Amino acid sequence: MRLSKDFTIEEFTRSITAVNHGIDNTPSAVHVANMRNLARKILQPARDELGIPIYVSSGYRCEALNAMIGGAFNSQHKSGEAADLQCADNARLFNYIRFNHVFDQLIWEFGDDESPQWVHVSLKMAEARNRNMVLKAVKEEGKTKYINITGENGQC
Repeated sequence: MRLSKDFTIEEFTRSITAVNHGIDNTPSAVHVANMRNLARKILQPARDELGIPIYVSSGYRCEALNAMIGGAFNSQHKSGEAADLQCADNARLFNYIRFNHVFDQLIWEFGDDESPQWVHVSLKMAEARNRNMVLKAVKEEGKTKYINITGENGQC
């Protein structure tokens, strides 16, 4: 099932962990609507503008799958509102989303000062509820720490 021209529900729900542990990662109609909203309002415009493939490395996660991988209790992946993305130029993708779209959270996930390892983006259905929060994930003493960079100008 297509969520937009270049994004499918299969790539949003694909999970080797779910398959290996017999977890049914089938989304509800509400989850599909949230994934479609994210794909149509952010992912597809980013794909069209950048002109390069964008891959969903983690999209929708049912409760059991999210728990199995150690996802956050309040993860927006569980509602279909979030996706982790990778492409040939993750920094360009991050900055395109940051400066051209409304979003709830945009996270520069690890990597270095030149490029994130991947980009996390979330979008709530009700645009007025989106926080436009920009974060950078780093490891400190083996733990993940999120630095709020919402107010900074330019690149991370």
